[in-house]
Amino acid sequence: MAHIYPPLNIEVRTPRLTLAGASDDLLARLVPLVRAGVADAEPWPFDDPSSLYADNPEREWRWLRGIWSGRGRVSPESWRLYFAVLVDGEPVGMQDLIGKDFARFGTVTSFSWLAPGGRGRGLGAEMRAAILHLAFAGLGAREAGSDAFVDNEASNRISRGLGYEPNGTDWDTRRGEPARIQQWRLTREMWELRRREDIELTGVDECLPVLGLPAAAAESRR
Repeated sequence: MAHIYPPLNIEVRTPRLTLAGASDDLLARLVPLVRAGVADAEPWPFDDPSSLYADNPEREWRWLRGIWSGRGRVSPESWRLYFAVLVDGEPVGMQDLIGKDFARFGTVTSFSWLAPGGRGRGLGAEMRAAILHLAFAGLGAREAGSDAFVDNEASNRISRGLGYEPNGTDWDTRRGEPARIQQWRLTREMWELRRREDIELTGVDECLPVLGLPAAAAESRR
């Protein structure tokens, strides 16, 4: 079913999974994964209440409110696109794409999570490759960034494997304690060296005006 809001109609399809605009129907199907996704082993995630506290519906409400709030703040200066990750039609996690003053700088960052049952199957790398294809081939990005705690080897391995280069370090907190963050940078030139031909995009052109990105401008950077 087509949605009246264009970002919800974007799909990115690879041979292994689909990124689908996170409609309320898909969010409802993701709630059980959020409910079951309490962090109980190291490396600990960011200080996100939805990852830390069990048996509390406030976790799910905060998660939903965060996504609804993000949808409502979309502008050319700042936007975040939310996608459900589907494998054989079943949701297994989420993948987001974030742009800050994208029309001027052409830079994006990404954020993702996978339910415990989806980990260790190569899906993290596949969904990151999918969102990078949307950023570079669909929106004409110049550069993509990512970051992870230095001991989050799974995420950092994905970044290295997809051609990102180390881009310094920073700090964040988890469980209230400071921890070092590894930052990564992927240029368009490095992405082109690994560009895949088996990833399909739909609904992108209709979404460009929502992001304040004229079709001609995006086309010129592809």
